[in-house]
Amino acid sequence: MDVPSSSKTALDRDWSPPLPPAAGFEHLIVETPGLRSHVAVIGDGEAVLMLHGFPQHWWEWRRVAPQLAAHGYRVICPDLRGSGWTEADDPAIRRTSMRADLIAMLDALGVENAHVVSHDLGAVVAGQLSYTHPERVRTAVQFAMPPGFMTFSPKLLPAFKHMPPLLTHRAGRSLAWLFGPDYAAKPMTDDVVDGYLRVQGRPGFDAAVRALYRGMIIPEVMRLASGHYKRQRLHPPTLAVFGREDGPFAEQTVRHICRGQDRYADRFDLAFVDGAAHFVVDDAPDAVAGLCLDWFARGGDSERAG
Repeated sequence: MDVPSSSKTALDRDWSPPLPPAAGFEHLIVETPGLRSHVAVIGDGEAVLMLHGFPQHWWEWRRVAPQLAAHGYRVICPDLRGSGWTEADDPAIRRTSMRADLIAMLDALGVENAHVVSHDLGAVVAGQLSYTHPERVRTAVQFAMPPGFMTFSPKLLPAFKHMPPLLTHRAGRSLAWLFGPDYAAKPMTDDVVDGYLRVQGRPGFDAAVRALYRGMIIPEVMRLASGHYKRQRLHPPTLAVFGREDGPFAEQTVRHICRGQDRYADRFDLAFVDGAAHFVVDDAPDAVAGLCLDWFARGGDSERAG
């Protein structure tokens, strides 16, 4: 893989803390103004950009990205600002900080456009990218997050119960509670939780949690609630996927809040995964990979036909 001079290979770097195990990935530091992004890459071919949820990082895709790579894709899994092993000069996280980070990172890697796969926090960023820079998004698959044109319903309120403790997150308080049975259909082992949370001891991590929710998540929720994205059109072919055990996002509720999709999107569809909850990527990685590969083919064909 050719890597532009604005990034550098970091295979021999002493990662602190050590990276969790995942075979086949190349690990890079991509340098853009004010940011040094850790990026895990696997495979060659059309680019797939995979954006993790919270409080996760690149490792969320460890069982999905290799399957995509085996089908001829170059899979790019960055740690978003404030997460994983990415380092920022400015600790603030504003509503569009991560979107700007991604555009700069893609430019540095020489990626003109990509299939964009996202979960949770990553889906918020992916949505911003799809609406403002549709030319960079070949297709989009987002997990556990409704589209920007969603209609708010009181049935969604339980989906926000995690926000108050994160807005007031205190240094040293473990985030392991977020991986509990309210969010995961299958219990996560201690090793998996450690793989995600071993970075919590890094300087600035706890402050980044508060900065994320105050500077980005709450302002974006307000835009969603105001119907901001209903006044725009979603151009990239987009698939939104939910676990059938994700309580607040039961299929009936999701179909209700996504009604009228033809008015708001060029091509949009829904899918539901058995035996999965909010952490659908961990609960059902094979189903996630299969849905992605199918949508890349179907959405990409639609894009070329149009």
